[in-house]
Amino acid sequence: MNSVVLFTSDLRLHDHPPLRAALESADGVVPLFIRDPAVDRAGFAAPNRLAFLADCLADLDAGLRDRGGRLVVAGGDTVAEVCAVVRQADADEVHMAAGHSRFAQDREARLRSALEADGRRLHVHEDVITAVPPGELTPQGSDHFAVFTPYFRRWQAHPPRTPLAAPRKVPVPAGVRSGELPARSRVADVSAGLPAGGETEGRRRLRTWLSLHADAYEERQDDLAGDATSHLSAYLHFGAVSAAEAVHLARTRGGPGAEAFVRQLCWRDFHYQVLAARPEAATADYRRRNDRWRRGRAAEDDLRAWREGRTGYPVVDAAMRQLAHEGWMHNRGRLIAASFLTKTLYVDWREGARHFLALLVDGDVANNQLNWQWVAGTGTDTRPNRVLNPVLQGKRYDPHGAYVRRWIPELADVPAGVIHEPWKLTGTDAAARDYPDPVVSLADGLARFRHARAGY
Repeated sequence: MNSVVLFTSDLRLHDHPPLRAALESADGVVPLFIRDPAVDRAGFAAPNRLAFLADCLADLDAGLRDRGGRLVVAGGDTVAEVCAVVRQADADEVHMAAGHSRFAQDREARLRSALEADGRRLHVHEDVITAVPPGELTPQGSDHFAVFTPYFRRWQAHPPRTPLAAPRKVPVPAGVRSGELPARSRVADVSAGLPAGGETEGRRRLRTWLSLHADAYEERQDDLAGDATSHLSAYLHFGAVSAAEAVHLARTRGGPGAEAFVRQLCWRDFHYQVLAARPEAATADYRRRNDRWRRGRAAEDDLRAWREGRTGYPVVDAAMRQLAHEGWMHNRGRLIAASFLTKTLYVDWREGARHFLALLVDGDVANNQLNWQWVAGTGTDTRPNRVLNPVLQGKRYDPHGAYVRRWIPELADVPAGVIHEPWKLTGTDAAARDYPDPVVSLADGLARFRHARAGY
């Protein structure tokens, strides 16, 4: 008997329950990845993610070949292509990781129906993408947790799954055709600082970071210039690193820094369980605040300045320029930039989420959209009207201005005392003459936001 393993957001060999189950039940296994044009049409085939995906697929194929197998690649509608491969391989069953967006849920339902009509079976594994599967932890009277802290308490007490070793052999049946692997070199408009993708690189980064940097994480996770975060989000997004294994290794390491890292992994699981229960939250307010978001020419001009890193607020602009260069942004920068757009400029969170998804290599429906909603006050934040002051945030998390100087060369010579308020420079000290004035005063932006939310 043969089986097919459909890889989606789980591009790895270590800790892969669908692959393990298929190998235990079948004589031959077809590892399959499908480039579905529906994903492109949905707007998620951004250049940075396509380049990183190409790296992940090449690394996965190399790992399979080391084990006597290979990756089969196809392009087209997922259901049609899976059914075609199933027939080529004479496979009885398909194994895949559960997805939790509306697109993933619909895809799974269509695939199950098509396979069952052909006398085949679909096995969906819930414990692959997250450390704890969405829906496994629920509060009394609801299908999901809407507040993080009680979820975190339950999540911490939940017995962890033991990570699985990578298989030694992956026997692939002969006669299954494959398309050509994509290559990063064929992707245009990739951010210059985009890192290499793949399980090999992701596992190396995870172990190196836990060994050398995790101990300082609790104190330094918000240090913009220090850049002490793990940079693992893209590897988690593509499943090149297992969230369950990352939790396991961090807890084995132990200490306050490792536990703070585990808490961030729990935030990821939290957002996945919200989206699984409320898939419409990818585009619609999770909690309505009756916002009357700004429209028109002035709002478009402000949005353009924000995208280009030309708002006149250095820490916001530095974060936006880092995003453009690396396809990644420091988490504290994401919070500051998102708060500025939605609350100081009072522009719809969906505009910001769309721009982030266009550039972020870790662009993820659950975490991107629900983090944007959290900051905008339409999501799960219990203080929906909080506003992050970019000047105070800059002074607190980039006190010497090193982060700003790294990304805004116009401010390279500005003293630390005024680097987060360059409009205070006067006369011969106006070293930042090429840097724009603020698009709005913070007082005016705050007053506008409070007025708009006054009815809430």
